[in-house]
Amino acid sequence: MNESIVETPAPDADENRRQVLYWRLLARLFDPEEQASLESASLAVVEDIGLPAALLDPGASVDSVVQRHPELAAEFDGLMTPGPDEEDGERDRAAEVRRAALVSKVLLNVFDSGSGTVTAEQLARWQSDAGWLERALGCRPGELRGGRGGAGTGTGAGGGVSPNGTGVGGRAPDLSRLIPEVGPELGSIEAGLVQRMHLREVLADPALASRLTPSMSLIEQLLRDKDNLSGVALANAKSLIRRYVDEVAQVLRSQVEKATVGELDRSVPPKRVFRNLDLDRTIWKNLTNWSPEEERLYVDRLYYRHTTRRTTPQRLIVVVDQSGSMVDSMVNCTILASIFAGLPKVDVHLIAYDTQALDLTPWSHDPFETLLRTKLGGGTDGTVAMALAQPKIAEPRNTVVVWISDFYEWRRDELFDSMAAIHRSGAKFIPVGSVTSSGHGSVNPWFREKFKDLGTPVISGHIKKLVHELKTFLT
Repeated sequence: MNESIVETPAPDADENRRQVLYWRLLARLFDPEEQASLESASLAVVEDIGLPAALLDPGASVDSVVQRHPELAAEFDGLMTPGPDEEDGERDRAAEVRRAALVSKVLLNVFDSGSGTVTAEQLARWQSDAGWLERALGCRPGELRGGRGGAGTGTGAGGGVSPNGTGVGGRAPDLSRLIPEVGPELGSIEAGLVQRMHLREVLADPALASRLTPSMSLIEQLLRDKDNLSGVALANAKSLIRRYVDEVAQVLRSQVEKATVGELDRSVPPKRVFRNLDLDRTIWKNLTNWSPEEERLYVDRLYYRHTTRRTTPQRLIVVVDQSGSMVDSMVNCTILASIFAGLPKVDVHLIAYDTQALDLTPWSHDPFETLLRTKLGGGTDGTVAMALAQPKIAEPRNTVVVWISDFYEWRRDELFDSMAAIHRSGAKFIPVGSVTSSGHGSVNPWFREKFKDLGTPVISGHIKKLVHELKTFLT
């Protein structure tokens, strides 16, 4: 009797296969010359484990691979997060080879951005591939690059990530480590791609402009170049800016919408309607009317919750450094100010500055119009903004001043003395070093120490931190 013998690759063979795939990845990233031996060996590995050869094609996007092989979509989700076997200390070497092939595809497509002129289609493809990398890390597409969570592009942008943000079949990565490292790197690559575009020519062609996906890097270029655009190009630029503003506003609004304004005014009797009925208090206050024989509670008085709030308005003054290093903050804070301006009894004032200050309060409710009036770049002189901000502080106890800057000021002593005076007046002063989507940014160490000694430490991190501070003050 003949018995069929199935040969199982030895652990060393699987390890060699995995190394071949990763050596190919490193060779392609750091050596522009194709390594023929690594390419042929990698092709043999990929075909032997039943994966499509398209994974090795640098010109094929992850989207195109998934379109032809939809069963691979789920494997990219949480691909680079630890799986159950890894957490238990066990290793599935065959699975590691398969993972190496998929990981290599994502990393090569994202980090090998090529050279030369970039087309709108190439930028859109890179943004889609970057979204797949974020999904492989257990994040939602756009989370590390633009903070838009879920606004990614491409075939798989809509699913595959569990509700709590973990990758399918894996544990969520440590975002406190990944965001400062991966987020800015992706943003830098994207910014480089945008700079290599002939953006004015792309915007002048409606077909090419429609392929652009709004991103922070693209919006920055549009804001810098808006004065040089006209006609169709200007209209397309405005359309892209508005699309991005609306996307970010939707994310930020969900973080702010639960904020309530003002303390409860208990001097006003509660409205006696069913929705205000305080059932727990009603039962507690009527427990003396309990009848053990009838097992019935007799209620002789209903209690209602107070819902009327004090009408004293809170004044929010947002001062934003619009110099070249603070573009991300300018966009995010302009949108955030407009959201708070829409809340009842919140009086929002918005000031932007570089070496000159601009009072944008009349347009603070519309971030799109506000951004069109900004002029990015230039130096930094916070004293000119302080001259506009100080007269707006009429009632210090009901005022919060949010100052967003990297605080690299040439008149630092004069500016800090003014900030300290605002703090001593009773107003809440919140210095913010960065409100970027990635949470990455630098702050002048001199100012950081001064604010710490003053008892108003610099908030430097994700924009959610600022939202939390403002909600605490306005609630």
